[in-house]
Amino acid sequence: MARESFDKEIQFLRMLVLTSGAYNRQQFAERLGISVHTFDKTIRRLKEIAAATQQQTSEEQSKEFADAVRYSYYDSADPRLLFLFRAKSLKDSESQRLALLLAAMHEKPQTALELLDLCCSGPTADAALFPDEKTIRSDLKYLEEVGVVKREPGARPYRYRIQNDLVRGLNDDELLDLLHFVDVMANTQVPSVQGYLLRDQLKRSVRRQTEANADEDSAAAGLSFLYKYHYYSRILDEAHLFTLLAAIRNRSKVTFVYFSPKTEQSYASKNTNPLFERDSGGKPQTALPIKVIYDHQYGRWYMLANNSREGIRKYRLEGMTQLAEGESVPEELFVEKRQELEQRIKHSWLIDTGGAVKVRARFFNPGDQSPNFVRERVLLQGQWGEIVEEEADSFIYEIIVNGTTEIRPWLRSFGSSCEVLAPRQLREEMIAEWKEIAAYYESV
Repeated sequence: MARESFDKEIQFLRMLVLTSGAYNRQQFAERLGISVHTFDKTIRRLKEIAAATQQQTSEEQSKEFADAVRYSYYDSADPRLLFLFRAKSLKDSESQRLALLLAAMHEKPQTALELLDLCCSGPTADAALFPDEKTIRSDLKYLEEVGVVKREPGARPYRYRIQNDLVRGLNDDELLDLLHFVDVMANTQVPSVQGYLLRDQLKRSVRRQTEANADEDSAAAGLSFLYKYHYYSRILDEAHLFTLLAAIRNRSKVTFVYFSPKTEQSYASKNTNPLFERDSGGKPQTALPIKVIYDHQYGRWYMLANNSREGIRKYRLEGMTQLAEGESVPEELFVEKRQELEQRIKHSWLIDTGGAVKVRARFFNPGDQSPNFVRERVLLQGQWGEIVEEEADSFIYEIIVNGTTEIRPWLRSFGSSCEVLAPRQLREEMIAEWKEIAAYYESV
């Protein structure tokens, strides 16, 4: 798949999950910024990818694709949107060729010329897919960079083999322990996509070992825990995450087309015919990424960057398309911009860069219950805030933050156990919110 197509399918799947069937085909296409014909074509393409990367039963295959994606998380603990990453955004010819190369190197170490002969003369060779030596060497370089294969020591011609030393060096119990650890970390930490892909590989390795050993129960490959995936479209943003982390590491600028949360569209196709060019709703951007932050409360990724015209700017990764790494900047400039950002977000609850304000709140202890879970939660989640006064039935907590927008949901989550004392504006806003909530429960 081309990079633009990958962006389109990411936005397509995100909207499909979040709208839960609220739009018909025409409304969906307009909201996404594509034609109905492109909508139908994308559905077909996603079906093909899902069929190629997932083990589906005949009943699942007969389901409507949109319904399967929209409601599957009620039936499965596995995040179904992961199939887009399993596809690796490769062309069909690349997928077939890499699979053939990996299978050959799994048997024994191979040289580039031996792999070329295998691709061109094997029993399943397709004349339309014949690679040249340059293509094979490029594939080997890519596989080596991502850590899938390893070049053996020695003189030319170099030989390459599968890099599975870790799995091969573990016994059955150690491999199963590693699988369980990776499963826990992939489901509880971010980023998680690479953890899920590693978990799938370990599951296959455990299954192969248990099948090879007749004395072992094949059920040992099962996982010990099941997780409910709350932020279902979170993993889609990880398609851009590692590109941004590499840009930060290389002090490089990035270019992208950005669709802010306030725009009506979240994507727009690139029209090559000038007669059909139209305003996409997205804005071309060039920025120097400095930090990537994840919001656990809402399951969102943010890029904090320096824009030459606007200074410090915050972008949500879900609105970024056509992302590409650009030119590097001097280290002195990057350090200067990073220090400026750190100073701006010094008192941010998350990423707010507004003016500093002192928030003062009273938290009520939960009666005679022990331990005091309210106090423990405030100490755990209250960041750099402090408990400044304590009484028998309550305590007062103070913190200086940039604005009150980001801390407000946290204070509200304590319900009647929290009373905002200052600033006055925040107190009045909280009173208005609770009155609105109480009105929802008035008798009809």
